[in-house]
Amino acid sequence: MGLQDIASLVTDPGVLASTFAAVACFATVMTLALPAFQSDKLETRLKSVTNRREQLRRQSRASLDQRGLKQNQGEGFMKDTVDKLDLQKLLEDPNVKDKMIQAGLRGGGPLAAFYFCRFALPFVFGALAFFYVFVLGILEIAPQMKIAICVFAAAAGFYAPNLYLSNLATKRQQSIMRAFPDALDMMLICVEAGMSIEMAFDRVGSEIGAASTELAEELKLTNAELSYLSERRTAYDNLAKRTNHPGVKAVCMALAQAEKYGTPLGSSLRIMAKENRDMRIAEAEKKAAALPAKLTVPMIVFFLPVLFLVILGPAYIKFTEMEK
Repeated sequence: MGLQDIASLVTDPGVLASTFAAVACFATVMTLALPAFQSDKLETRLKSVTNRREQLRRQSRASLDQRGLKQNQGEGFMKDTVDKLDLQKLLEDPNVKDKMIQAGLRGGGPLAAFYFCRFALPFVFGALAFFYVFVLGILEIAPQMKIAICVFAAAAGFYAPNLYLSNLATKRQQSIMRAFPDALDMMLICVEAGMSIEMAFDRVGSEIGAASTELAEELKLTNAELSYLSERRTAYDNLAKRTNHPGVKAVCMALAQAEKYGTPLGSSLRIMAKENRDMRIAEAEKKAAALPAKLTVPMIVFFLPVLFLVILGPAYIKFTEMEK
């Protein structure tokens, strides 16, 4: 089979339609069957928090040496490739660790996977674009444009891991902030009932898991850090850094100041809970105000043609009958 036969086979409308139908059927089957094979996300996240708690316990006892720390940096082909080629230094990104923490990815394994994908994807995307443009020869354009397409594909592969990481962090932040005002109300109830802030974090983390697994994970991790870190303020600062949201930062600052100056936690939490509820309402109003502009294009594309068809259809039918 020559290149022309391959090109004709790839561009055949029947083949494309069959491929699209097969992909659609596969996606439908996977969508229906995937929930049956999914594990408990909350249990997995809380297990990672338990591992973090054990790590903090070992650090507080100062019983880990440098070799023990390296054992948690991730193993496998990607880690070996990153170490041998020194990709972490070659493709260094000063903000990648903070982004990974905000995305809920901890440890050396995800970091090695990030640098490996950042190194490999430009070659993969560039090779695919070269095969599609030069070998198959489907696009009848100038050679300069073909080279530009290959360069653009390689650049897209380089920035794809960053886009994926930013998207993951944004989704996680949205999940946290949807349940955070309710978590503050529950924390206020716990504190006013006489619980300590550690017990409040633990209880709220257990109760809020049904609404937001990510928020439950963060509260459990903060509880572990409050127990094992030497500075309690560091635990609050870490929570604010992991969530990267102004509302959480304000709450963490209020909690740190309440412990430093001895002010009642109940009053601080009550004020912060009201501010976060107002912030959530303002965000909902902002989305509602932007809805008419977002609906303009769908209405023009989908609604107006149907409306014109319903209005002008009977008139066109009568006009054709009059001509007969």
